[in-house]
Amino acid sequence: MHHRSNLGKEAEEQVAQRLEQDGFTILEYNYRKKGGEIDLIATKGSLLVFVEVKMRTQSYFDLGDVITASKQKKIIATAKDYLARRNYHHTFSYRFDVALLQGINKKIELTYIPNAFNEGDCTW
Repeated sequence: MHHRSNLGKEAEEQVAQRLEQDGFTILEYNYRKKGGEIDLIATKGSLLVFVEVKMRTQSYFDLGDVITASKQKKIIATAKDYLARRNYHHTFSYRFDVALLQGINKKIELTYIPNAFNEGDCTW
């Protein structure tokens, strides 16, 4: 389990660096509330992005399939909590991005999907 958490942290750091190179500022790593977590929260101008990071060393299945409808619901609920706690509803527009990383060591492929899903994608 320790190895998996290290991989996850390394993946999140790699995605954070990419976002910073693209002009974003990282506000939060691993924002948690009961029932949900968001890996990265970043801002650029008036845009707030909630980023789900998924890392796999081997390709047993498509990484895109990991972000299920129930996972999306949890991310959206957690994002709403974040927005409410900071009173950001009227300050920022926001979107949900997904970063998929696959590989090991120096051979890691990053696929970044901006606006990967939205609140309308989930059946409540």
